[in-house]
This record gives sequence, structure tokens and C-alpha cells, in this order.
Amino acid sequence: MQISGAPTGGNEDVAFLKGHGTQNDFVVLPDPDARLDLSPEIVAAICDRRAGLGGDGILRVARAGALLDAGVLAELPDGVDAAHWFMDYRNADGSIAEMCGNGVRVFAHYLISAGLMPYNGTVVGSRAGARPVVVHHHRGPEADISVSMGPVRRLGTSTAVLDGRVYEGLGIDVGNPHLACVVDGLDAAGLAELDLTHRPDVDDSFFPAGVNVELITPPRDGAVAMRVFERGVGETRSCGTGVIATAAAALAFEGDSEGTVAVRVPGGLLEARIDEDGSILRGPSVLLASGTIDHRWWAAQKPHASTVAAVGT
Repeated sequence: MQISGAPTGGNEDVAFLKGHGTQNDFVVLPDPDARLDLSPEIVAAICDRRAGLGGDGILRVARAGALLDAGVLAELPDGVDAAHWFMDYRNADGSIAEMCGNGVRVFAHYLISAGLMPYNGTVVGSRAGARPVVVHHHRGPEADISVSMGPVRRLGTSTAVLDGRVYEGLGIDVGNPHLACVVDGLDAAGLAELDLTHRPDVDDSFFPAGVNVELITPPRDGAVAMRVFERGVGETRSCGTGVIATAAAALAFEGDSEGTVAVRVPGGLLEARIDEDGSILRGPSVLLASGTIDHRWWAAQKPHASTVAAVGT
């Protein structure tokens, strides 16, 4: 796979790849010089699962310095150099998010597939700061990748209300906000029956920028099951930062602050490790397709656009 950019306008089609990390899926847009205009409307149209390519979000691959020059970034986040590859992440509704743990793995998988990252790892830039990554295994469309997710900041307790039931959880900042609710007595079958088609009600004064909400079974033999409702997206099959938040809440449930937790999400299995130095997320990545988006469709996108033409390569 070779990296190729596309202009804001003109007659060049826009290159894309499709990938996922435990079924948290993304459209990857290689754009090293930050030439694409990623308006909320075009992001939402691309991520539309009926009229677009479909995805939980978009990962733009650009140099941090190019994003700074283009005005996408007001400043370089902590630890990020201008030459670093930067994950410019957008939620499916077009909103900007600080961090995405599954997205970083897919992003790093693309970099190594395109020959842009050494096999033993590098640093990926994000709005939450620099994120070191290590590729443990890479073969064809599949990879096994660890991401250093940075510090885990505990914000105190708050609640979420779902279908009239109040769930108490631990507010956690992993570069983005989470409310991780370990539900005493909940098993995997009961977790699967919960209705997450609507956003849980939360304390907006506690989470002024919105929040991802995790519902979690109590830990058993170092493992839990989790489902998540992500801000700007809805329920997803997995959430990398949510897995870190889940691990922190599961450890706290047992009176611990450090340890390793296996987290089963609807899309698969991930491992989270938390210690005094921060947190590490390990799990799979899959890159399954590449192609181009027709430049005429791209140029025609307006709010509530509903048509797409995508040409495979």
C-alpha cells in the first residue's frame, strides 16, 4: 500500500483504506500534506453505513507539521514533533476526538504496511499527545499491536441512567472522558440484553465535553466483559480507550490500582495493563480493503448528503 494525498478540490480521486480493531471500524485517509478539507459533513457522509463507506470514524494520516500549517492543529500536543505521523481522528458524526485506542492500532498497522514505520515501533501523534506503538506481529491484513496509552486519571464517581436504572461508575480520563460502570451481579448474558440504542443520561456538568459510557461485568479471574456507548458515534463493537477505562474501574472494584485485565468486547478480546508509568493496550488490527472515493462525489457533499460513488482499486 502506498501513501497518496488528494487535493481539496480538482479532479483527483481520494485514496482510502478500510480497517478495524476488534470490529471498531475506520476509514483511513492517507493525506500526508493535510490537503483534504474534512468538514463534518464529508466525514459523516463517508461514515454513513448505507450511503457511504461506513465506519465508526475517520483516521486521517498526515504529518503533524502539515496539520499545524493547515490550521487543523492550533499547536503541537505534548511530545509530538512536526515530523511525526499524526492520527487526525474524527467521530462518525464529524466531531473531533482526542484519542482512539483501536484507531491508533489501525493507524500504526497502515504505517507499517505502507513502509512508513519501523517494524519495532515508533511514535504516533494524537490530540492526547504522543503515543508510542509496538508491532508484535504483522502478516498480510492482520497485525498484533501494543499502544502506550498514557496516564489514567481518575475523576471521581458519577452516574449514568439507562432505561430508568441508575448505574454508578468511575469517571476516568485517558486523553478522552469515560464513565466506567462495573455493575455488581451483572453477567455476560445480562450485559448482552441491555439496550444501548439510545445515549445513557449522564451528568453534563461532570462531563461538559460529553463522555463515553462503559457497562462492565465484575472481574473474574482477571477478566471482564464490556459494552460501550461512544459520544459522537453510539454503541460500537469496541473502544480502545474504553478498554483502558474499563480495566481501571475493574481494578478499583477489587481495591487495586495496578494490574492486567483481559477485556471481552462484542468485537473480540483486548488486554489492558495499568501501572505507575501509565497504561498499555494490546490487541489486533485488520486492514481489509483499499480504493478511491470519486472526486465528484466528494466535491458535491453538503449537509445531509446521501449519495456515494466509491471505485475499488
